[in-house]
Formats: sequence, C-alpha cells, structure tokens
Amino acid sequence: MSATELNATIALSALLLLIGFAGLILRRNPLIALMGIELMLNASNLAFIAFARWWGNTVGHIFAFLVITVAAAEASIALAIVVVVFHARLQTDLDDVSGLKG
Repeated sequence: MSATELNATIALSALLLLIGFAGLILRRNPLIALMGIELMLNASNLAFIAFARWWGNTVGHIFAFLVITVAAAEASIALAIVVVVFHARLQTDLDDVSGLKG
C-alpha cells in the first residue's frame, strides 16, 4: 500500500466517522443513532485495516475483528432496548428513554 492509498483510506475513514457522529448527535430517532454508532465503528475498522496493511502486520485485523464482535453485541442489545421502549410507550424518542432509570 502506498502513502497515497493510506491517506485516501484514512480520509474516507474520517469522513465516515464524521457522518456517523453527525447522525448520532443530530437525530433523535434511536435507530438512526444506532446506525451512526455502527458507522463510526466501521470507520475505526477501516482505519485499523489500513494501518495494518501499511505496517505489514495482522494486529489491525485482530482489532477490527474485536470491534466487529462488539458492534454485533451492541446492536442486538440496543435493538432489544428499542423494541421494549416502543412496546411500552409507542414512541421511540431518545429524550424519553430517561424513564428507564427504574
């Protein structure tokens, strides 16, 4: 991988991170917020893989696999919470989730 390819890949990763962060901050729909989190996690995976190819080792691949595992667990738990909140209140605004405190 050349330096130009690395720079382009990291720029794409930064763009994906910013789009995901904007989706997380600006939208109140929990599904859009979850997609923003997933987009940010995938941006980190892209950066891990790019640097692993640049340095010629497999550590970045291992971290990317770990992030994918965490993202799958996060998505399943978060979607379960969204379903429970929607079932109880028939609305899914993130500001109203504070009622789950107990």
